[in-house]
Amino acid sequence: MSLTVNLRHLEARQIHLKGDLPAEELDFGLRDDVVRAQRPLNYDLTVEKVAHAILVQGSLELALDCQCVRCLKPFLVPVKLESWTLHLPLQGDDKVAVDNDCVDLTPFAREDMLLEFPQHPLCKPDCGGLNNDRGDRHELGLSAWNELDKLNF
Repeated sequence: MSLTVNLRHLEARQIHLKGDLPAEELDFGLRDDVVRAQRPLNYDLTVEKVAHAILVQGSLELALDCQCVRCLKPFLVPVKLESWTLHLPLQGDDKVAVDNDCVDLTPFAREDMLLEFPQHPLCKPDCGGLNNDRGDRHELGLSAWNELDKLNF
């Protein structure tokens, strides 16, 4: 199941597409351990035929399962394209591929969503990472020795 629109349905009026597209259908091709797209893409789109083109407007939303590159904690990153607009010509050199009167919007959604993926995901901007935890433990160890030094034997 991909995100397609039938051109015959656009002859009379614009159409509204709303739903979820499984992550497997998007085939992001990620080979990254810190960013994984496993959840469905939510879409809410209006599609209309304008002259010799298709105009798509709406929103795309996806939650990514990420791992912080500093502290390795898992967390979710919402990726939203709230004002997504796509203009696909039906004629000319740049015309979109039409198969059985249908145009597949999936590759265009995939490409624009990929551009929004984080390259180095952080659980929070000021994440201290793993080294910060070790530093805290080091300070705790020093304060314990200081307390022991106060004992008179």
